[in-house]
Amino acid sequence: MGTETPVRRARFAVAAVFATHGAVSGGLATRIPWIQEHTGIGPGLLGLALACPAVGAALAMPLAGRVSHRLGSRAALRILLLALCASVALPALSPGIAPLCGAMALFGAASGMADVAMNALGVETEERLGRSIMSGLHGMWSTGVLVGSAAGAGAAHAGTDARLHLAVAAGALALVGAVVCRWVLDLRTDAGSEPERWALPPRSVLVIGAVGACAVFAEGASLDWSAVYLRDVMGSDPGVAAACTTAFACTMAAARLVGDAAVRRYGPVRTVRVGGVLAVAGGALVVSAGSPVPAMAGFGLLGLGIAVVVPLAFAAAGRSGPEPSRAIAGVATISYTSWLVAPAVIGQVAAATSLAVSFSLVTLGAVGLVMGAGALRVPAREAAVAPADSTVPR
Repeated sequence: MGTETPVRRARFAVAAVFATHGAVSGGLATRIPWIQEHTGIGPGLLGLALACPAVGAALAMPLAGRVSHRLGSRAALRILLLALCASVALPALSPGIAPLCGAMALFGAASGMADVAMNALGVETEERLGRSIMSGLHGMWSTGVLVGSAAGAGAAHAGTDARLHLAVAAGALALVGAVVCRWVLDLRTDAGSEPERWALPPRSVLVIGAVGACAVFAEGASLDWSAVYLRDVMGSDPGVAAACTTAFACTMAAARLVGDAAVRRYGPVRTVRVGGVLAVAGGALVVSAGSPVPAMAGFGLLGLGIAVVVPLAFAAAGRSGPEPSRAIAGVATISYTSWLVAPAVIGQVAAATSLAVSFSLVTLGAVGLVMGAGALRVPAREAAVAPADSTVPR
């Protein structure tokens, strides 16, 4: 009973960390139009700047394990969250494209490293609780995105300068992060052990990453292109087109918040396989729809089907070997790469053929979820740190 309460407290604390991370991302996303206008850049250069966070994240994520090794998981997460919150204010301060690209890359690096650290803690907390919580944690991230974007939209509607808005948001979220990190697990490695060195992840992690990449490709394509699809292919008005993207995001958030119940009952493999079938049906409905309503239903099915895949991929990676941070970093790097290329691939294929043909690729990727779900069948690993000493807040 003595360790049960700290572990339960750690669960709520890491959930708050996920929500904080999401709120930072959501807040920045709403001010991109202001940043574009402030810097005076066109759509092409803006696209280049928006690719920089994924590049920064992919380069920095392998370092997250070394930071946690040297500082301990709690101190490392606190510092990485502080860095993330500080970096979100930098893009609005950028006077041109070069500083903007650098600021976005720094934001991506801080975001990616914090992502790895919080997912590693989420996996360890799940292991100690003995039941699935990763889907719910990612649901909290999605909820944080919605809250952060709502606050950002309100600031934009009020005409608030993005530099002021993001600075205030950075300070408030940094304070929240510092407080909630007090109760996350504090995992420490042996003093004489070597920190994890960078190396290609093992084949098992690459397979898990490929499953996650299929889901992330569908997510990135749907978020960036669903409104355009409704407008250009279905002939919807801008309000309906925008509502489709919002509905897709809300469907994913809701599915993640309740996804742990499905995982506990059916297991990760069957849950992902059924989700893959739903995603295939959704993609087919999008491609074959002749009016906005079935197309929106198709995007909803896509969101429902892919929602729990990435959380379960991180959980499987964290249990796949003795170096969970490196395994999670490998899956995260593959996922970020998929997220980076998805909008561009959809756009290029659409330019050569049509948007309907390009979304056939999303449907094909969903088939990969059905076929690759077995990669998530990973035996639980034993906790490496005694809970009595590692979960008591200092």
